[in-house]
Order: sequence, then C-alpha cells, then structure tokens
Amino acid sequence: MLLDTCFLIDLQKELKRKEPGAAHAFLANWRGDYLGYSLITRMEFLEGYADSGLGIADRFLRPYKCLFPDLETAWRTSRIEWALRAGGNPIGDHDAWIAATALQHRLTLLTRNRNHFERIPGLPIAGY
Repeated sequence: MLLDTCFLIDLQKELKRKEPGAAHAFLANWRGDYLGYSLITRMEFLEGYADSGLGIADRFLRPYKCLFPDLETAWRTSRIEWALRAGGNPIGDHDAWIAATALQHRLTLLTRNRNHFERIPGLPIAGY
C-alpha cells in the first residue's frame, strides 16, 4: 500500500487531537505487510513543518518506507502527465509522481483524493 499525503496529514491531525478517526481505523484494520510513501509525499508532508520540526516529522514517518523516484518513475510520470493533459484532465505534477510510484511498484494508493487519481487508468486506489 502506498500512502498518499492526505492520509499522513489526516493521521497526524488525529494524533494531535487525540481523537482516532478514519486514518487510525484503517491502520487498526490493516493486515497487509507493506506501507510506504513516495519521496514526493514526503516533500508535501514536510511543508507543514517549521525548520525545527524535521526530527518530529522523521519520527512520525519512520514506520513507513520511503520510495525514491528513478528513471522509470520519471518515464511513467511523463506518460501520465501527457495522457491526462491530452484528455484535458491534468492532475498536477506531484500527484502524477505519486501515482507513477504506485504503478511502478505495483502498489494500491491509499487516498481520499479519488477525484484526481481515478483519472489514471490501471491505478489501484483504496479509500479510508
């Protein structure tokens, strides 16, 4: 399972409020063996932290594996972007990179942002 940025943000908010919600419920019921996120998700997530917050963010993300883009990811991203722009349905560069990472590693993307990601043929999506 590849975690989208919105999932990590929701999980973090639930922890801060000390009120379990949909993100916690998903993790409580998760029976798979892999939870990861893309480097692009890491960048988006870190935007919510001040310069002094990197250690806190690192501890929060530590249980999940970060997948780094490579040449194949770049190619897949370019194909996603090209096809969506040609169809008049672009989703934005960051989401295209995240989707390409999921496709490359044959992972289901966990997101509540179905509106963007459902535009990508063959991308398995799960909600929470």
